[in-house]
Parts: sequence; structure tokens; C-alpha cells
Amino acid sequence: MIALIDYHAGNLASVRKALAAVGADVFTPADPGDLAHAAGLIIPGVGHFGATRAIDDSWRPAILQGLDRGVPLLGICLGMQYLFEGSDEAPDVAGLGLLEGRCSLLPSTVKVPHVGWNSLEIRRHSALFDPAVDGAPVYFTHSYAAPVTDDCVAIAEHGAPFAAAVERGRAFGVQFHPEKSSETGLRVLRRFLQITRSTDRATA
Repeated sequence: MIALIDYHAGNLASVRKALAAVGADVFTPADPGDLAHAAGLIIPGVGHFGATRAIDDSWRPAILQGLDRGVPLLGICLGMQYLFEGSDEAPDVAGLGLLEGRCSLLPSTVKVPHVGWNSLEIRRHSALFDPAVDGAPVYFTHSYAAPVTDDCVAIAEHGAPFAAAVERGRAFGVQFHPEKSSETGLRVLRRFLQITRSTDRATA
């Protein structure tokens, strides 16, 4: 069972629909204690980084405890940015701090927000991607982007390269929207589902 964390920063219906299409059982936790029953965690979201304030001091420890137990975590779009230390979009709001660095505004030399399809360039192996994903187009909608660090597993470019996907341990993130990225997006969600199922079997 995958916990889809709702902090009122986007329409969860399309994410639920995509997860159902790949055979995932999904629930929306009502309180942080519900995360103890999850085999995987997903933090989706769109919009302003300030919305992540809703993931307060009761939710943050529960998310981190899940990771400590080996439960995989996937951040989508704003949810991926939340994995970092913070964002210039809301300097007073702390990210989860799993990954070093801060998110920053895309270059002023290009149209912002960045909305549309861009190709992924795989930088290193990731459990989240199969080889067919390299070079595939995926759907983005964002104004801020994460830095390219050692945790970056795939980049895209809009004025400058940015982290399109990250991975550290059991924490994964994608700046694009897999639920809106056709078959490529479903391939990514299938891989995450496989990761959660392998984790679930290992801890059973």
C-alpha cells in the first residue's frame, strides 16, 4: 500500500489514476501515524514552495522514520524540490533536507514557467529508470528547479541544465509529472511500485 501525502498543493486525482493504472494500491493518510502501514510514500505537488509548510513537525518525523525503516519515498515536482534543504521561492520555509542544495528560479533568458515536454538525459544508473527512459520526453510545469548535484540521476534543460530526477538511498524525486507523461511516466511509476513491493517482501 502506497501512502499519497495530501498537503493541499495540487490535484491528487491524476496521480491516483496513474498509480491505479500500474496496479498500485493507494491511500491518503489522515494523520502521520498512518504512514507506519505504508510500503511506499509519495509526496506530489504543484505550485509555490510555501505550500510545503503544511508538512509540519508532526509529519516530517513520520516521513523520516519511514525512510529509516527502508520505506521508499518518491517526490513529484514540488514534492521533489521539498527533498532539498529549501527553495529561493520561499526562503523562510525549510525543506526536508534529505538532499543538499537549494532550488532556484529558472534563467530569465527563457520563458518561465517552463511548461511542456522535454527529453530526459540519464546521468547515472537509477532504480527508478529502465534504459528506455533515456532520451524520452516527459511533461514539466515549474518555475524553480533543483541543482545538478551528485544525487542527480537525470537532467533536462530549459535555459540551463537542471535536475530532472534525483536518488539517494531510498529517496527518489522527479521534477516532471509522471502522471502526465504518457507511457514513459507510467514506466517510472511501475518501477517505483516494484521497489515498494521488493521492500515490502524484505520486511515481511
